[in-house]
Amino acid sequence: MSAGKLQIPKEDLTLASLTASVFFTYMTIGLPLAVIPLYVRHELGLSNFMVGVVVGVQFLTTVITRGFIGRMADEKGGKRCKVQGIIVSSVAGLAYILAVVLPVAMPVRLAILIIGRVLLGLGESQLMSGNFTWALGLLGPARSGRIMSWNGMAIYGSLAAGAPIGLVLYKHFGFLSLGMATLFLPVISFLLDWRIPKVDPLPGDRLPLSRIIGFIWLPGLALALQGTGFALIGTFVSLYFRDQGWGNAGFALTCFGGAYVLMRVFFGQLPDRLGGIRITCVSMAVEMLGLLVLWASTSPLMALLGATLTGIGCSLIFPSLGVEIVKRVPPQARGTALGGYAAFQDISYAFTGPITGIVATMLGYSSVFAIGAACAASGIGVVLWFARTR
Repeated sequence: MSAGKLQIPKEDLTLASLTASVFFTYMTIGLPLAVIPLYVRHELGLSNFMVGVVVGVQFLTTVITRGFIGRMADEKGGKRCKVQGIIVSSVAGLAYILAVVLPVAMPVRLAILIIGRVLLGLGESQLMSGNFTWALGLLGPARSGRIMSWNGMAIYGSLAAGAPIGLVLYKHFGFLSLGMATLFLPVISFLLDWRIPKVDPLPGDRLPLSRIIGFIWLPGLALALQGTGFALIGTFVSLYFRDQGWGNAGFALTCFGGAYVLMRVFFGQLPDRLGGIRITCVSMAVEMLGLLVLWASTSPLMALLGATLTGIGCSLIFPSLGVEIVKRVPPQARGTALGGYAAFQDISYAFTGPITGIVATMLGYSSVFAIGAACAASGIGVVLWFARTR
């Protein structure tokens, strides 16, 4: 290495490129996340329950397809799976555009919007399972925690940046601008990925899904309970702020995502170094505290503090438990196992919105964050159970 020059390892450059491509594709989720509840509730005139349905159907689609997509990544290769996810995510933008420009009645407009959300859920499933499998093949399982941490930075960084930008675009240019962004952002991801070599699938017998579920169901259940925090903030925080008469709702997602990313930047190595159980328990306790602060907020500043604490708490849970899973499953089944593990979080995202939408209607928007805090507390119990039985 020549004097005065910092030589970045090739593996880090590869991981950085893979992570950046995830960031740009995931912006198709981050940009409209705070906008869709407002669009469905105030432009389409639908209920809080339907807000939860439209937000949650994307995650439900991801849940349904995780097992199949994870096996496809193991058998066909991670690069192929990820590139397909990039393309499908782009097509979702076309559905958003049609939902706005076609001269059709509201039910048809809603149906087209839901089709776009379904496509986005399928694209997300392919994107993440493909990227995990591809990166593990390129960099090795010893870096599994780092891979998951960097992917989380990309995901929640896109949410932190995307939410306020999406609200600005919606305010000045309408929902059509979100459709255009969703259509074209994945092109950047494709350009970042196309030169990185593919990795051939690993040989070996494929485990039945039932056996893989036996490996992952306890950490998956803990992940699902943790996931309610983000699901509630993503679904209801913009409506919560509007109901309270507070401005800058998009910054709640920015605080959540920014805290999430900074935790991954400065502490993302902890799951590989210390293992997952201790990190997960502490993280869930912080998430619970953040959600309680949101529930009790009397000012927008207090609510932003709650969102920040929730982001800090949520940040390291996925890689911490994921490291434990990678240690336990055979190499040729890692894509399926991580896809199935991530599906538990998608289940949380899919069902939290519709279920708590009913509670929000009866008890107000703040009540849903108390429910999230209770779920985080329950998650600590599940992790301790997992620690005793692993």
